[in-house]
Amino acid sequence: MQETASKMNVLYLCTGNSCRSQMAEGWTRYFWPKEYSTYSAGIETHGVNPKAIKVMAEAGVDISGHTSKHVDSLNDVTFDYVFTVCGDANEQCPVFGKEVSVIHVGFEDPPKLAAKASSDEEALNCYRRVRDEIRDFVERLPEEIKERS
Repeated sequence: MQETASKMNVLYLCTGNSCRSQMAEGWTRYFWPKEYSTYSAGIETHGVNPKAIKVMAEAGVDISGHTSKHVDSLNDVTFDYVFTVCGDANEQCPVFGKEVSVIHVGFEDPPKLAAKASSDEEALNCYRRVRDEIRDFVERLPEEIKERS
């Protein structure tokens, strides 16, 4: 399952692989398709969040074909970098080996942010804000890797 040697394998890990990690995978595939083989997974699986799919589509990135995966389903992939995108995943991150750089980059949880929204549009704005924060991080991914490694 490992891709060509010229690409680095990157994993975005969160609790349920439903929102933040899916967005990060989508953005990385969008901005860096030749540089990184990109994966996302969770320490649990919750299904891909429909609002995450919607706000990513608004930005021109289609994640509607993504599925929620458990990190154990990727045991045959050797990762160069694992980015934990939430506190739970960072605290419960499995051991990947000494050669893997595990880097925590926390983003707020859109469903929790949207829980008190008074309208669907207000809820979507919570997702949009986190989507844009993740996009900003992923756009700088090569620099982020240099700085944090």
